[in-house]
Amino acid sequence: MPLVRRIPKRGFNNRWAKTVLIVNIGDLNAAFKSGDKVTPETLVAANLVNSTYDELKILGNGEVTKKLKISAHRFSKAAADKITAAGGEAIVLPGKAPVVKGQKKVAKVGSKS
Repeated sequence: MPLVRRIPKRGFNNRWAKTVLIVNIGDLNAAFKSGDKVTPETLVAANLVNSTYDELKILGNGEVTKKLKISAHRFSKAAADKITAAGGEAIVLPGKAPVVKGQKKVAKVGSKS
């Protein structure tokens, strides 16, 4: 009998779950200068992100001494408080649009269909 059929299967793995990547506020403070805009693209350029993800979450571990304009999908309450206390700004990015079942796509004007 094949090994796959002999080994017990345990738990549940949700294949549609969102992958949330976390970045600590102390890492951002060390990697960026005061007044910089922190976006997912600049995080890749600074080598703080090296994997694929669906959403980016900023956590409040560490201290912020620089005024940063940070864009992410989610912020912890501690991180948002620390960013605003340092004079920075926390911008919430929109997530992926949900798929709506049962609606037909609207044809573009001038297209043949």
